[in-house]
Amino acid sequence: MAALLGTSSSAVLASRPLSSHSSKPQIHSLSTNPGQSYGRKYYGGISVVVKKGRSRLRVAISNVATEITPAQEQARKLASESQRPVYPFSAIVGQDEMKLCLLLNVIDPKIGGVMIMGDRGTGKSTTVRSLVDLLPEIKVVSGDPFNSDPEDPESMGMEVREKVVRGDQLPVMMTKINMVDLPLGATEDRVCGTIDIEKALTEGVKAFEPGLLAKANRGILYVDEVNLLDDHLVDVLLDSAASGWNTVEREGISISHPARFILIGSGNPEEGELRPQLLDRFGMHAQVGTVRDAELRVKIVEERARFDQNPKYFRDSYKAEQDKLQEQISSARNSLSSVQMDHDLRVKISKVCAELNVDGLRGDIVTNRAAKALAALKGRNEVTSEDIATVIPNCLRHRLRKDPLESIDSGLLVIEKFYEVFS
Repeated sequence: MAALLGTSSSAVLASRPLSSHSSKPQIHSLSTNPGQSYGRKYYGGISVVVKKGRSRLRVAISNVATEITPAQEQARKLASESQRPVYPFSAIVGQDEMKLCLLLNVIDPKIGGVMIMGDRGTGKSTTVRSLVDLLPEIKVVSGDPFNSDPEDPESMGMEVREKVVRGDQLPVMMTKINMVDLPLGATEDRVCGTIDIEKALTEGVKAFEPGLLAKANRGILYVDEVNLLDDHLVDVLLDSAASGWNTVEREGISISHPARFILIGSGNPEEGELRPQLLDRFGMHAQVGTVRDAELRVKIVEERARFDQNPKYFRDSYKAEQDKLQEQISSARNSLSSVQMDHDLRVKISKVCAELNVDGLRGDIVTNRAAKALAALKGRNEVTSEDIATVIPNCLRHRLRKDPLESIDSGLLVIEKFYEVFS
């Protein structure tokens, strides 16, 4: 893995909160006007169902994307300094398959995330959370609760889109990609966001408080023990992952916002299987096993003891390696669009998918994207068959139809078919 990641360097990014939006709720005032009313009306991402009658319900949106004051920025930095230290990604011993899948998704978020399954105590959660230090910066609209992209209409909230249409100048800032943890016991309102109906009835105003999906837009949504997630939350994730938007419906009022995120899940297969619909939404699948080599196990224990004893000194000792890896990720993201793949290799990838009876075309698409991301990570602008051989088991193994009488690992089935087709 060390040879794969190269030797370039850059300055490490300072740890700070991964979201830059104001904590103030979004206020939408309601007013009635005598006269006629017409079905469903849309105003800046809010649709209101109005029954035909003598009055029409109007929605006026106040300033949603507010500027961050210097005091808020200072408080954000202080909060960052008080956060508990994260184990360095470069210090994780072994588990190369899991680490590679995570890096490829940071380079190309459109791969679609990673499902990490393995034994207890194999460092799954530690590895995922250590990715925070390596996440690059992205452009966002300052103060926007949905981390809207000022250059991509598909990743803009409705209010930001309206500003663009009016020709308003958007305040832009740079912030690190966000990583959001989804707790197993979270309520649907906490995940999707809430509409305060009581405030509408008593005060004549309507407030929408964004949830975790809004915070995770253009970032990473991490679900530990994802196979234990409640079915109603699985349905929410399926809907958002399929459409890229989250819609909250309450009492005839509908609010939508973009929710495009890298979905990362981890779990122990002994604790239950994942629903096939959700499993298919993960771009890649990594299997993690317990390290059997005694010397390697001792090294892992010693490194963890060093970190627990003095986290700051331990992190400083890996600063150079973190710098190299961070610079390599940034370089790979910049060069990804120039990576090419021969038509013959594309045909062979699709032939492997077809002969393995993979349902749909997600397997073809993800394998193409992952192979290009790996080539960019290695500093090349052309994909080779070795790149495809490295990533294709992770892209297809969880998409195969399970045979209860089959004893061979699905990853081995993919490799066998790969060499049969590519040879």
